Amino acid sequence: MHGLQAISAHNGWAIAALGVSIVFTGLTLLSILISQLHKLLEAWKNRREIFERLKNAAGNGKTSAPVFRPDLRRPDIQKALGDYRLLTERIGEPFSLPRLLEFALKTGLSRPHFMVNEFLKAGIMVPDGQGLFRWKD
Repeated sequence: MHGLQAISAHNGWAIAALGVSIVFTGLTLLSILISQLHKLLEAWKNRREIFERLKNAAGNGKTSAPVFRPDLRRPDIQKALGDYRLLTERIGEPFSLPRLLEFALKTGLSRPHFMVNEFLKAGIMVPDGQGLFRWKD
């Protein structure tokens, strides 16, 4: 067996296709690497500055995420605020959050966890330092 018959009999076409795909993939990766080489060289040149920034960011421990404050002028939040103040008058101040949520669920207030979270984020409801909460006047 010689020629094309021998190539077909020993999976030569599949091996040739595999070789072409390996070469094509390698050339593609090489072109991507070369196109991004300037960024790598710039990072290598400024490596001390980059490490200082990373060290300062890691040592800082602070995140720069913006703090979201809910809009307290919205009518639904104003109504909910009145409802929750009435509930806490019944419970008494200072109050525990689980008890407030329990009363809110029993009275059928909508989305109590969300509303309590909004009050906490807005600073309307503040901790008293002993595990209980108060309304900020």
